[in-house]
Amino acid sequence: MSSLRPSPIAPTVDFDRDGVQHGFLRLPYSRDDSAWGSVMIPICVIRNGKGPAALLSGGNHGDEYEGPLALYDLARTLDPKDVSGTVIIVPAMNYPAFRAGTRTSPIDKGNMNRSFPGRPDGTVTEKIADYFQRELLPRADIVFDFHSGGKTLDFVPFCAAHTLPDKALEQRAFDAVAAFAAPFSMRMIEIDAVGMYDTAAEEMGKVFVSTELGGGGTSRAQTVRIARRGILNVLRHAGIVAGVVEKSKTQWLDMPSGDCFSFAEDDGMIETMVDLGEPVEKDAVLARIHSTGRTGIAPQEIRAKMSGMLAARHFPGLVKAGDCAAVVAVHV
Repeated sequence: MSSLRPSPIAPTVDFDRDGVQHGFLRLPYSRDDSAWGSVMIPICVIRNGKGPAALLSGGNHGDEYEGPLALYDLARTLDPKDVSGTVIIVPAMNYPAFRAGTRTSPIDKGNMNRSFPGRPDGTVTEKIADYFQRELLPRADIVFDFHSGGKTLDFVPFCAAHTLPDKALEQRAFDAVAAFAAPFSMRMIEIDAVGMYDTAAEEMGKVFVSTELGGGGTSRAQTVRIARRGILNVLRHAGIVAGVVEKSKTQWLDMPSGDCFSFAEDDGMIETMVDLGEPVEKDAVLARIHSTGRTGIAPQEIRAKMSGMLAARHFPGLVKAGDCAAVVAVHV
């Protein structure tokens, strides 16, 4: 069976060696401009004896930057003397997408966060997912995957974990969210959980924590500061890095149902009627979509299905039918 085949990815680091190692996950990729070429995914392993292990990743989607900025910095600055256990850092998980500045891979159009458990004989994206599934996730006790809105969404900056059937695991994840200490902390549901890295980690019984830190296909000084401070807080909370968690106020939010999400039903130009972080009443107009094909047509109104706070919005000025236009969360 293909699932029993070894991964074609070869690490240039030794996961069981103490100290700091900077290397690559080398994935053979034969192409027109390099017959025996490879995709070289940067990886850092910082280990100091036995202890818990953290697997940290950014760039799951290639147009999200707070995670890579925080993790390249962490890989450069974290002193192994301050570590008890292992920290595995992959700053740009879908490295081809990261280099292209796109959500999905330019090689195979693969969305890394819909490609798990992956395949060792699949596409480039599936091979990377398979390596995480079979080689990296089993090594980890806590898994942290940075996200933001990319080019098409913008979020209030929050750290999040999922509601889970395993309530003990759920509580450990929410404890890590609290330690991250973002301005907002989210109890999250997913509208499309099939093939997600999140799901793969949680099904293995791993503590899984994620973020949404802004968006718009760029980063802000505030959101990068949140990312850098927060990931150290989580590592301290987990007992992997020495030091005290830097506590700060966070507002807890919940996404209790699919009514949180609103989608565009027509193409057009979107007019946001509520700004991020502002209160929303049920049936309030969140956004209007203006037809651009001709004049004289009234805009389509997108109304809130529940009361709460605007947690996310569509980012570019133009929208397509089916695009997520807004997300409403409720204060806990």
